[in-house]
Amino acid sequence: MRVLFWGTPEFATAPLRALLGEGFEVVAVVTQPDKPVGRSRSSVRTSPVKEVALAEGIPVLQPEKPRGEEFLGELRALAPDVSVVVAYGHILPKAVIELPRLGTLNIHASLLPALRGAAPIQAAIREGLGETGVTIMQMVPALDAGPIVHQVRTPIVDDETAGELALRLSELGAAALIEGLALIELGAADPQPQDDAAATYAPKLTRENARVDWTASAHDVGRHIRAYDPRPGAWSRVRGVEVKLFGARVAPRGTSHEAGEILAIDNPGMLVACGAGAVRISVVQPAGKRRLSPAEWANGRGVAVGDRFDTVAPASP
Repeated sequence: MRVLFWGTPEFATAPLRALLGEGFEVVAVVTQPDKPVGRSRSSVRTSPVKEVALAEGIPVLQPEKPRGEEFLGELRALAPDVSVVVAYGHILPKAVIELPRLGTLNIHASLLPALRGAAPIQAAIREGLGETGVTIMQMVPALDAGPIVHQVRTPIVDDETAGELALRLSELGAAALIEGLALIELGAADPQPQDDAAATYAPKLTRENARVDWTASAHDVGRHIRAYDPRPGAWSRVRGVEVKLFGARVAPRGTSHEAGEILAIDNPGMLVACGAGAVRISVVQPAGKRRLSPAEWANGRGVAVGDRFDTVAPASP
């Protein structure tokens, strides 16, 4: 089976490696254009998927946008049997989706129709779901709405961050993709339409909706911080400085403190009061600085017990 692979971030590398390991013929990889980095913008950063493709000798296509007759001509010349899309970063037009004889499959990191959209991993943690998974679906022009070919479920571990869950779902998605392709090759696939009425959505991450609402319960605050860990990082302000927060764990406390107040700073971390309960933060990153332990931050006089984080509520996700 000739596979045209579309993907960009680290999350997409496990499925690409799985295809190669199982002997599928990956005829080309389509990924986002290289990005200039550094103050001078003189060097470029290639995508993790491109790095894998180059190491494996696979041709790489990097269109600014995946459309136009010239680009479609390049795809037709590759004669793929199927396209596989994993976090590519652009919406594909209908002509591209329908070009391979077996259509286009997508790995989505949720149990569709739940959490359609750009950030399902973060949403699953933020919403306190006990279970998530991956869906192999046939792509259609509508957002994450295609028929389901295969699904695999997994529990969300207590105190799991979005980064940790993404690693697990990447590997789970790779295995599910191979299973889904096997069903298609055997003629045993039975794609099931999604129930659009049951759909929920996980919108794109924004800076403002990553802001911490300390008036929420400790369980909600902890989930919120873990949902944005490691990127883009949940944040708040104290002493007028914006600070990113990582490694949140729920901790008990009394009820006589204001939400956002820093109750303790020690080797385990920084204890911060919430609307109900408290959370312990193990790593902080003040604006313009590297990541620090709260003790290091306090020793540098950046913060002290008794300081209080701003309690302005964040924008809705």
